[in-house]
Amino acid sequence: MALTEITKIDKIEVVETNHIQIRTATIIEKEGTEIAKTYHRHVLAPGDDVSSEDPKVQAIANAVWTEEIIAAFQAAQNRTQ
Repeated sequence: MALTEITKIDKIEVVETNHIQIRTATIIEKEGTEIAKTYHRHVLAPGDDVSSEDPKVQAIANAVWTEEIIAAFQAAQNRTQ
């Protein structure tokens, strides 16, 4: 009766504000059959350090977060402070 835990990113979304939402699923399997699943989400803002993120997330951030997007986000943050 072996239990296996698998953790994988199962959803990456870019929302209207150019934030990247990452959902990670933790799946528990018993003898190859899924018996439980939980989710964890985290969000990255334009310009955040993505060096420790999954390569897929890094690629999306590099494609979406242009210098203009990052500058606009930082300017908006400065206006709200």
